[in-house]
Amino acid sequence: MNSLTEARIAEIRAFNRFYTKVIGVLQLGMLDSPYSLTEVRVLFELASAEGPALEAGELRRMLDLDAGYLSRILARFEADGLLVRERSSSDARKQVVRLTEAGTTTFAGLDRRQSERISQLLDGLGEEEQARLVAAMSSIRKTLGREAPASRVPYVIRPPRTGDLGWAVWRHAALYGKEYGWGLEFEKVVARIVSEYDPARDTGWIAEIDGEPVGSVFCVHKDDTTAQLRMLLVEPAARGLGLGRRLVEECLRHARESGYKRIVLWTRDSLVSARRIYQAAGFRLDSEETSVENGVDVVEQVWSLDL
Repeated sequence: MNSLTEARIAEIRAFNRFYTKVIGVLQLGMLDSPYSLTEVRVLFELASAEGPALEAGELRRMLDLDAGYLSRILARFEADGLLVRERSSSDARKQVVRLTEAGTTTFAGLDRRQSERISQLLDGLGEEEQARLVAAMSSIRKTLGREAPASRVPYVIRPPRTGDLGWAVWRHAALYGKEYGWGLEFEKVVARIVSEYDPARDTGWIAEIDGEPVGSVFCVHKDDTTAQLRMLLVEPAARGLGLGRRLVEECLRHARESGYKRIVLWTRDSLVSARRIYQAAGFRLDSEETSVENGVDVVEQVWSLDL
């Protein structure tokens, strides 16, 4: 085991000690109750089951518990009047478990206290600190657990906030520099676009997952009848969610509601995925010409759509 691995192990163990103290796992009873963390988790799974009852074997597999240990927990809950155990009507070899009214009430109280504890924890943090905390926890969960299918990952599309314009410049430059070899001059172009952004007449949208920006698009004023779609971007990790299409839809909706008669955009033919989105939205190619970006041959294109 090398020194780097040892340092990482030590850091993870230190985090485990810290977090178990924060959430009260070291106390005799979880949330000032007579039940341990594992016992409260069993109640949670029973309360969250889709049907009225849960098969004991399935509960054991969900929580990866020893069969004897789970049996003792269920026996305690049964003695306390929180649940009942009975044979499955479809398979007499299996045992199903369901919460009683007292069990449901007990869990509801524990669940409420847990939410109150977390709320108190968040109250001591600023908005940015809360966002970083939630994003870090989500990252840990995703890294160590199973990822949800891409189509089911939740996202938010919101107006730009302070710092988002700088993020858009950075990500355009870094991402397209890596993927296509475009350099400093391209970054200066994007920075100039951002410098001309006027919140009084222009608007934009930021796509966000777990508190982190993963996409952008902007709708800016070109003339009295024409809007321009600018700076469409979706991070590689967020592609496949339909974010590009949704961002373009927001831009077109705003342009129509603002009374524009036409919308145009500038792009390059190498941005194939973006071009497909534009074509699906009804844009038509107006013109194109060859150019060079950081020693790389590119084809500049102008597309438009009558609104």
